[in-house]
Parts: sequence; C-alpha cells; structure tokens
Amino acid sequence: MKQYNWVIVGCGAIASELAQAMEKEGRRLYGVANRTYENAVRFGEKYGIPKVYRSIGDVFTDDHVDIVYISTPHNTHSDYINQALAHGKHVLCEKSITLNAGELERAVALAKDHGRVLAEAMTIYHMPLYKKLREIADEGLLGPLRMVQLNFGSYKPYDMTNRFFNPSLAGGALLDIGVYALSFARWFMSEAPDQITSQMKPAPSGVDEQAGILLMNGAGEMAAIALTLHAKQPKRGTVAFDKGYIEIYEYPRADRAVIIYTEDGGQEVVELGNRADALRYEIRDMENAVAGKTNEMRLDYSCDVMRIMTELRRGWGGYLIRRKNRVYSV
Repeated sequence: MKQYNWVIVGCGAIASELAQAMEKEGRRLYGVANRTYENAVRFGEKYGIPKVYRSIGDVFTDDHVDIVYISTPHNTHSDYINQALAHGKHVLCEKSITLNAGELERAVALAKDHGRVLAEAMTIYHMPLYKKLREIADEGLLGPLRMVQLNFGSYKPYDMTNRFFNPSLAGGALLDIGVYALSFARWFMSEAPDQITSQMKPAPSGVDEQAGILLMNGAGEMAAIALTLHAKQPKRGTVAFDKGYIEIYEYPRADRAVIIYTEDGGQEVVELGNRADALRYEIRDMENAVAGKTNEMRLDYSCDVMRIMTELRRGWGGYLIRRKNRVYSV
C-alpha cells in the first residue's frame, strides 16, 4: 500500500500521540503546522518531522500532502476541515469533529464533491475490542439490546477562561467528553436515537458543566448518560441485552471487557488490542479508507452523534461562539 504523507495541524497532546504512533509504525509525520510557528518548529525538532509550515494555510496548498490530522480546538475545526477538503486533502479531525450538525453536513457535502475521505478521530470506532464486541452482539447470542448506561466525569480546575469552560473556545462537557459517551451508545444501538430527554447544569460561564441524558430509538433501545466536568467519575459503560450484559471500564480506549450472562452469572473476559496503540488503529483504518480497501471510519455515526449534540445544546439554550470576529449561535 502507498505510504501516505500525513500532516498534523496543532501541537498539543494528541499531536504528540500521533507522532509517537507514526514512529511505532516505522514512519514519521511528513509535516506539522501550528498557529504559533515557533511551537511548530520545536515540535518538528522533537519528532524529526522534515517539514514545518510557516502558516496553517500553507498545509492545504501543498500538493505533497495526502492526509491532514486536525488537532486544534473545537472552534477551529470547521474552517480547517473545509480548507483541507477544498484543496483535495483527506481529513481526520479530532472530536468533536464540528460544533454542530450544520457544519458537519456542509463538510460531508464538500468531501463528496472532492472525492475525499472525511472522518472523526473517535477511538471507539477503531479499537479492536469494539469491533469484536459488535461481532458478538450481532451474532445474537446475548439476545436483543435493551439499555446502554454510561458515565464520564472529569474534575477540571474551576477556571472559566480555560477551554473546558470558555464558551468562546466551544467549552462544555458535551463537546469535550459527551461525544465519547454518545459514540459508544451509537456503536451498539441498531439505529440512531430519535427521542432525546436531558437535564443540564450550566457553569458560571454558561456552558454545560454537568448533564444527564436519556435516549431511545425506534427499536426501543435506550441509553442513559451521566456527564460532568467538575466531579470525578469512572469511565464506565454497560451494554445490557436480554441474556447478559457487557461491562467496560475506561471505555474511550478500552482493550478489555467482561460479559456477564444473566442465566447463571457466568463471566467471559474479552481482551483485544492495546489502549496505548489507539492512534495506530486510527491511522490504519484511515489509510485503508483512503486506499479504498475498507471504510471503517463511521462518518455516518459521527453525523448521528452530532445531530444529537446539536439538538441537546439547542434545548439547553445554546451559547455564542466567537470565531475570527464572527459570532455563531450554537
């Protein structure tokens, strides 16, 4: 298979993980760009990246670039995605892929127009464990799905200017951590939820600090989700079927699950993959999609999740995002 030239946009923690994942694959990133050029230079030197761009825009006009990984803050995603796609680049973008469903719909249309792959870097869609669990569920041995339950709680410093609580930086629990929970639920549900109920507690800045969400789809499958940015919770997911349930801890990058059977209480441990290699699985799936071999990027699920998040945030009153002297209501 062709070796593709990847460029990372943004030099944060995820960018470092991607560079390290490439090294494990026996390769290096082709290039790096960042809003602050000096930071890009330091990042390039650290990971032996041959090309450092003066500006992010230069990435999109470079004919040698195949795939752009966007790891900048949420409020910049849509602009960078659209620029990359318009210049014929494939795009893998950090979660949440956009701020709302309208932005994602426009990006999907642009990707189709240019024949490019667009995807969200959602680990749940690429970890080998989840692919195996879906196979087990689809075999029907556990019976029909009834309920998915999810917790995700982080304790973030109560600073309304940081990205977690700052509305101008698209803060809030839903876009930052809720996207994992909703993606987990969508992975196991047979169809997208069409009934949505929630309660939200706002932070002083107005963003969602804490939320409880109930979902149900046309098949009667339900999901219950608890999120908070100001209280630690286990990252625990439970998928309950008629004949047993699956329990998963640290579910954003899980490599171990336990199946508990209802009839006799027997347990089966399923271990597959390695959470430390989460981005390696994303790289492989993305390159297979670009090569036309398989399409496991699950952009359809990302669209379903983004529609749910958009409806939730509208119901909560939304908030304003300021981007390049323009104001958007979300």
